[in-house]
Amino acid sequence: MPRPRLLVVDDNLELLSLLTHLFEDAGYDVVSASKAKQALDVARGNAPALAVLDVLLPDLMGYHLADQLRKEFPQLPVIFVTGVFKGGKHGAEAKQKHGAVAWFEKPFEARKLLEAVAQHVPAALPSASGGTEEFEVELDIDIEEDDQPDTMELTGKIKVSHGSDDGSAELHGADLRARPMERLPDTLVRTRPVGTPPAPPPTKALRRGELRDNLPSLITAFFQTRETGELGVQRGQVKKVVYFEGGMPVFSLSNLLSDRLGQFLVRTGKIRPEQLADVALMAQQTKRRTGDILVERGLLRDTERLYYVGQQVKSIIYSLFAWEEGTYVMSFGGKARGETLKLDVNPANLIVRGVKKLYKAERVKRILALEDRLVPSRQPVYPQSDIELERWESDLLAHADGTRTVAELIAFARRPEPVVQLTLASLLAVHALEKPAS
Repeated sequence: MPRPRLLVVDDNLELLSLLTHLFEDAGYDVVSASKAKQALDVARGNAPALAVLDVLLPDLMGYHLADQLRKEFPQLPVIFVTGVFKGGKHGAEAKQKHGAVAWFEKPFEARKLLEAVAQHVPAALPSASGGTEEFEVELDIDIEEDDQPDTMELTGKIKVSHGSDDGSAELHGADLRARPMERLPDTLVRTRPVGTPPAPPPTKALRRGELRDNLPSLITAFFQTRETGELGVQRGQVKKVVYFEGGMPVFSLSNLLSDRLGQFLVRTGKIRPEQLADVALMAQQTKRRTGDILVERGLLRDTERLYYVGQQVKSIIYSLFAWEEGTYVMSFGGKARGETLKLDVNPANLIVRGVKKLYKAERVKRILALEDRLVPSRQPVYPQSDIELERWESDLLAHADGTRTVAELIAFARRPEPVVQLTLASLLAVHALEKPAS
């Protein structure tokens, strides 16, 4: 049975990529576009069986795009998604005036969108060679980088859920400073056996994307679709993966030596390098977990382990905000549900803090020029009440209305220029602000 073809249109490229992968995994072929004119051109050469259209596009309203598509494909079912026009009135109007077969408001559950599509265009069975590919992080070897990460500040508060407990607990400890790692003896660094090739990279070209300044948008794409899955990122031999559950980041893994629990405890000053070397040797000889030996030797209380593991997981996710190049792979499944520890963190605040902590000045200046003007986002993703801001930052956000340049906003804030620029860059990253369309 041939795979039905869907046309998916959204100007959020990361969300567009996620939906494309999701539909392909479900048994559809997908043609996609980020603008209405591009969508019309693509559809003419690849007649779709159904269209999923964002309502607010840069060059034309999704409603008008649907009308133009139906001139060429009169029976085309259309589903609208929107982050702006919310409420039953808009959905009813879309169905009555523009013939929508379904209406979804962001954030929405991607699985329900799949069900709505399947009601009108049943999917073909995914091929045996298709489906979600695995992004494997090899945890039995230690990868080292020449460039050590900068010192990372971590607040002494973390929310986690543990085991089968459905609730979350707020754990408190001292604020942490994760310093660059001190090198372990070579005998304690696990390397790939000679002659053993590295794991091959993912093979599907459509699965891969370039990681530049789009990590915040990738995290937000999972949030907007309430999707459970993985975001795997790679730079050279370094691999890290962030697990999502219901659109929320809950866990992470890394094959980078400095991200291991033992090294993290050294970097934060909890244990000394020589203590780690001793524990690592025993772990290597006995095939036991480093954490178990640390507790056994009294270097880490059992009650502290959950706190430090949670901080370690959080630091791995934060570290990705420093990456300015690499590749990413998205996949979908229930792996995160198998973890005994899960972070309970609002993705908006994760993004804001990640940008503030790890974006360098040169990068911020590239993203945000002093002569730029900023306006409230036409499609805000996160409720403003969910974003934790200081009072002066909230005041700054209220005055970013397009009448002032970034330089003028810096003068208005009366804070150091780099601090204000980082705040503005973080508000751009969570789609609270945007640059006006030219």
